[in-house]
Order: sequence, then structure tokens, then C-alpha cells
Amino acid sequence: MSHGESDEELAKDLGLISAMTIGIGTMIGAGIFVLPGVAANAAGPIVVVSFVVGGLIAMVNALSVSELGTAMPKAGGGYYYINKSLGPMFGSIAGMGDWMGLAFASAFYCIGFGQYLAVFVPLPDIAFLSSIQIGALIAGGIFVGVNYIGAKETGRVQTIIVFTLLAILTAFALAGFLSFDYETLADEGGLAPFGMGAILPATALVFVSFLGYAKIATVAEELKNPGRNLPIAIIGSVGIVTVIYAILVTTMLGVISWPELSQDAPVAQAAEVAFPSSLGPLGGIAAAAAALMTIGALLATASSANASILASARINFAMGRDKIVTNWLNEIHPNFSTPYRSILVTGVLIIAFITFLGRDIEVLAKAASVLHLIVYALMNVGLIVFREADVPEYDPDFEVPFYPITPILGAALSLGLVAFMDGVEIALSAAFVLAAVLWYFLYARDKTIQQGILSDYIRDREEEMPNRVVEAADAVAPSGTDGPTIMVALANPRTEKALITLASILAKHEGGRVLATHIVTVPDQTSLAAAAETSDQLDSVSETLLETAKEDAAAFDVPIETKTILSHRGLEEVSDAAKSNGADMVVMGYGGTRFAGRAERTIDELTHDVPCDFLVLDAAEFDPADVVVPTAGGESSDLSAEIARALHETIGTEVSLLHVVDEGEKEAGQQFLREWADSHQLSEAALHVQTGDVETAIERFSADHDLVIIGATERGLLSRIVRGSLVFETIEELETPVLLAERPSSRSLRDRIFGRR
Repeated sequence: MSHGESDEELAKDLGLISAMTIGIGTMIGAGIFVLPGVAANAAGPIVVVSFVVGGLIAMVNALSVSELGTAMPKAGGGYYYINKSLGPMFGSIAGMGDWMGLAFASAFYCIGFGQYLAVFVPLPDIAFLSSIQIGALIAGGIFVGVNYIGAKETGRVQTIIVFTLLAILTAFALAGFLSFDYETLADEGGLAPFGMGAILPATALVFVSFLGYAKIATVAEELKNPGRNLPIAIIGSVGIVTVIYAILVTTMLGVISWPELSQDAPVAQAAEVAFPSSLGPLGGIAAAAAALMTIGALLATASSANASILASARINFAMGRDKIVTNWLNEIHPNFSTPYRSILVTGVLIIAFITFLGRDIEVLAKAASVLHLIVYALMNVGLIVFREADVPEYDPDFEVPFYPITPILGAALSLGLVAFMDGVEIALSAAFVLAAVLWYFLYARDKTIQQGILSDYIRDREEEMPNRVVEAADAVAPSGTDGPTIMVALANPRTEKALITLASILAKHEGGRVLATHIVTVPDQTSLAAAAETSDQLDSVSETLLETAKEDAAAFDVPIETKTILSHRGLEEVSDAAKSNGADMVVMGYGGTRFAGRAERTIDELTHDVPCDFLVLDAAEFDPADVVVPTAGGESSDLSAEIARALHETIGTEVSLLHVVDEGEKEAGQQFLREWADSHQLSEAALHVQTGDVETAIERFSADHDLVIIGATERGLLSRIVRGSLVFETIEELETPVLLAERPSSRSLRDRIFGRR
């Protein structure tokens, strides 16, 4: 089985609360448990405003993430949006930036874990490593190991952790409120001892506290009613966390003067001071309160670090699928079924960051922030590209208010905040961006075939665009296979060779590639996650089927990729898989399923068009020496002509064209067929005009041919129900193999129901 990323259709069992806990749980980590002391030391009490400003910047970006997430709920997060919209060069920057940003963030969370672990366990200094770094290295090793062997935190456990943290922090806030002293808050130089200019530099420092809300978009496919719940969860989690941060930091600085606030374990220190004064005779509980805060900090930092390592592996899978990184990195462990190489490489980076940068936690926090801010800026630009290019499949349920002001503001604020980082973090981030660009030009550009929507938009308007813009688009465009992607939906080993042969012929003719998919239908009673974990037998079947597909495609010397997709929906998944994989054409077997004259099920007629060209083959073998193409014109007949021409030019198939007319119209029919053949570059084809019943004529004429290529009927839904379907009847009754060809077209609801006039 291919170890590329599978587009699993997961059960929609996550509610609004579960989604919000993902965002809140990811954000409430070392940011609030560690940074208040460090940030207050840099800005004074005005640092509370820095947390609020950070929340506002995150909120603007959250609006854009919400639109992108509802438009593409099956997407792979920020990397996917950027790669799809701006192209693979920016996709490389986003993917590498997200990956390195998560590695820096994980190192930061591990340092936070080490700081609070040192409260419980005395750890030694070893060589140039502090005791906190030793604790962080222990934590990092454990978290990498947990991800390596595949142990995972379920949504229920994550919810319990989040609510436990919120309960702990609420108790602290209440105790702190009773102990709050404004004089303590404004002591040592007033509210802004370093001036108002310290707000934004401090915001740059604490922004790492807001990373993580975008992770909600990565589980959009599992959300109930994602069009409503996804924006509420993303925007709501940012709003809730911002309020929590403002309250908690204000409380801490009102309990302990900012110069005295611990830079290692500020929450535990503040709790120890707050509880005695508020509880009077129960003041002995102070030590227990500090211990409870320490446990909360360990839970929060562990959860955030583990989630970041897990997310980094998913980004590598997405980049491997698009050939931006080698799939060697995504090799699956034979026993643990985890991308162990990706996890190990990420683990090495985390360990290196802890070892060499761990003494200055600000560097880790800011480096994580600046890389994510670059990704957020590119996401906002990508949203504008999706909107302005008017991409048909871009149909968000939620739209950002005040477009285009909101995404422009999001991009400007994200990049503007980068300017307030220190030189070392900017230099580190610039080095990673430069490395990503070099990686693209030296490696990925020759491998990837994905064209960004921006590039297509510019090329479609070459005459309107300045020459420099067009030249720039061409200069960064991928130089891999420029031809179409022919996706083959495999299900039956007996028809595999015929489908792969047809797809390979078309890919060879057009200079494209074949994507062989095995879509496995999982019973509704079984979750896809459970099916994936217990799929040894399924793996064997898929591996055999897809390996055979590779061997058959090799005879035509065309590029081929393979992918196994688990789905509850079977046939319906083909259309979604075509969209998510950027297929230009789908080839699938007929298998006796009633298509009602189109490559869609009847009920789908009222809702959507096929996403790309569809070919449905009713044949167990495919080696046509001669084909017949019945035509009366139309877009799908155009596709039939293209298929016939590809067969003729690639394997020498003889082509006959058939046009059926009423009595007395034969001369007009001959004129039509000659013009049609010339316009479709089939001048060498044999032309045949017959009179009488269409079905009878096709059946009689095709008996002497190896294949009939029929364009899907555009007769309306009601018309087909009443009068039947030409294509369905032809497929069922002909002994000659049939290839049904359908080209997507825009039709009104009236046309769908009653047919075109």
C-alpha cells in the first residue's frame, strides 16, 4: 500500500465544545505559565496590553483561517492553502516555516516543562546545560518517543485536560482577585515604566501564546456542521484565551510586583502568595496551591509539545504528497504505523534547539512566532487570490467581514509584528525562508507538478499583465510534469489492467501522470480511524492492487503515484478525491452501477457538476484496434473526440465517427459530421451517417468495432426518469465494450431537471 497521505473521510463526531478545546488546549501552554515573568521584565505592567494586542492580531488572522477552513474542510492546514493558491515556491516557504516553527515551539514548550519540573524534582547542571535544559531534554525525548510509538491523546482526554486547566486557573484567578493590590500593580515606575513603546516588542515576545488556533481547521472534516462550528470554534477560542490571559496576567502583577515575578514559574509563585492572604487561617494551603499550579503547567506544556510534534508529521505528509519533500521522510514504521523518520528528524531539531538555544527562552518563543507570522501573512494573501481568481471549488460557508480590508490587515499586522522581533530571531527565520526557497529551486521544482492558482490566473491574462509579472510567474513555476493528472479509481483487480492501460495511454499522449487510487468502503458502524489501525488485510489487498497498477503503467513509461483512501461513502468519494488531488480526468469502471447517463448518481444531478472530465469504462480488457464515436455535438462529445484522437495517435487505433439522423436529413448530417471531424482534428476518421433509431443504429454499427465512446447525455433528470437514458441502455445492451465520457458543464437547475432546450 502506498504510504502517501490518505484522504480519510472521518466520521463527523466532533462538536463545538470539542473543537474549542483543541484550540484552547493548544494555546494555554507555556505562554501563560512561563512568559508573564519574562515579558513583564521587558515591559512592566503594561504587558497586559501586549497580550490583548497579540489576541487582536490573532483574531484578525482567525477570521481568514475560518474562511479558508470552511472553503476547504479536507485541506491540510496553512501549508495546503498557500501551496494551492500561491504555488509550490510559497508552499515550500509555508511548509518549511510551519515545520520549523513547530519545532521551535515544541522546544519552547519543553523548556517550560523543564522549568516547572525543576520545582518538583532537583535536577543537576551537566556541562553547559542548565538543570532546566536537562528537564526539557528529558521531556523532549519522552514526547518524541510517544509520537514515535504511536500513542495518542484522544479528544476526550484533551477535553479533560483543558477543563482541568481552566478549573485550576479559575481558582487561581479568584484567589488572586481577593489578594489583588493596585499599588503592587503600579509599583516600581507606574504602569508603563519603559514607556508605551514597550507594548509592541512585548507583543512580539508573547505572541507564541496564541499559536495553535489554526489547528482547529485541520479537523474540520470531523466537525459536525463545520460551516457554523468551525468559525465559532476558531474565533471563540482566540477570544476566550485572550480574556483569560488578560485576567491572569493582571492578577499575577497585582499580587507580586513585576520586578519580583519569577521568570521560570510565575504562576506557581503567584499562587503561593495569593492563597494565604485570601484564605486566612487556611493559609497553609499555599504550598498545595503552588503544587497544583505546577501540575497544571506540566499538563499544559506537555499537551502543547505533544500536539506540535504530531502536527509537524502531518505537514511533512502533505509536502511529501506534493513532492516538495521526499516521501522517504514519510516512511511508515512496520510495527507502529507512524511516520517515524519524520518524527525523528523533528525530534533531532527540537533537541538541538533546546541544547543550543534553551538558555534564552525568548529566542525560542520569538523564532516560533516569526515563522508562524510569515505563514499567517501568506495565508491572508492566499485568501485574496482565491477570491479574486474566482475559483469554482472555493465556496466558503463563512466569509471574512469587510473583505478585502480584513485579509490585507491580517497580512500587514503579521509582517508588521515581525519587525519588532530581535535581530537574532529575524536572522534565524530569514535563514529558514532562504533555505526553503533554495530547497524549492534545487530539489522540489523538478519534482512537483502543482501549479498555484495565482500562476494560472496570471497566465490566463498574459496580455493584460505587465511582462515582468508574467516572467516572474514563469521563473518560479514548477518544471516537473506540466501535463494533466489522470486519476484512476480502482476497486476490482479484474478491471485494473484495462483502467490503468486507458489512463496510461491518455497520460502518455498529454505528457501527464497517472494517480491510481484504491477507494476502500468502510461500514458506517466502523470509524475510519479504527479501520486504519486494524487494516493489515486491507493493506495487503491495496498493496497488491496498486503495485500491479504501477507495473502496468510502466509499460507506457508514464509517471504514476498510488494512494489508498478509506471512506464511508464509496462511489461518492471519487468526486471528492478528484477535487482534493487536483485531477484533470477520472477513469473508473462501470461495474454495473446505474449512472443514469452521467458519471454521477441520480440524486447528485440536482446539486453539483462533476469536478473534472470523467471516463467510465465497461470492459474487462482494453486493447482497441478500432473505435466508434457516435456524436450529435455537445461538450461531452468533444471529450469523446479527444479520447479517440489520443488512442489513434498513441497506439494507432482506427477511428470511425457515427451520426444518426432522421429520414431525409442525410445530406445535412454528412455536412455536419465532416465539419465536426475537421474541427476535432479527426479528418482521417471514417465518417458514417445513418438514419433511424439512435439506439438501434449504435448497436448495429458498433458490432464490428472493439469499443464505443459515448458522450454522456445532457437530457434532464425528469426526462431520464420518464424516458430512460441512452447511455445506460447502451451500456446494458451492447456486447461491444463502452466508454462513457463526460465533460463538466455549468447547467441551471431548470436544465438539470427538464434538460436543455
